[in-house]
Amino acid sequence: MNFSGVPVTRRAMMAAVVAGLLAGQMLAPARAASDPKVQFDTSAGNFVVELYPDKAPKTVANFLQYVKDKQYDGTIFHRVISNFMIQGGGYDIHYAERPTRPPIVNEGADALARGGPGNVVGTIAMARTSAPNSATAQFFINVHDNAFLDASAQSPGYAVFGKVVSGMDVINKIKAMPTGPGGPFPSDVPKTPVIINSATLVK
Repeated sequence: MNFSGVPVTRRAMMAAVVAGLLAGQMLAPARAASDPKVQFDTSAGNFVVELYPDKAPKTVANFLQYVKDKQYDGTIFHRVISNFMIQGGGYDIHYAERPTRPPIVNEGADALARGGPGNVVGTIAMARTSAPNSATAQFFINVHDNAFLDASAQSPGYAVFGKVVSGMDVINKIKAMPTGPGGPFPSDVPKTPVIINSATLVK
């Protein structure tokens, strides 16, 4: 980078800043190439989620087992809120709820402590009831920065365990769909069903 014409003191300062930024980039943790990825083939298009087993190992293991068991194939995104998140993985196209395994421990706080991302745009987290350790198969993808969903001293939060790494345009397409009542839900159901045809572990 050329600093010619800049006073020496300022030039030195700028060089130090740039060096610091470069050092920060080198120190920033890179995702491992071996991190598992899951491709979702949906009626609205395809997207891929990269999972973070080093941040939320139990959550990732639970999710991958559901993927391997074909739990998500034929389910829908049943809750879509354009300035919040899109949620799916629990109901089929007839609104029949899929049976699940026992719930898992909420790793929201642990994932953050291990340097994982919070509930920011594009991240995937487990849905649950008001009981902290109640997540089973349903998941949601944040389409807005939802810091209030992160674990804190006041709340156990929601466990982020990965992020969309391709096909975010599909996520944005889903979030923009008109919604209304559907099945047992009084609102927020896409009027055009968004079906997960398959969820597959990418080798």
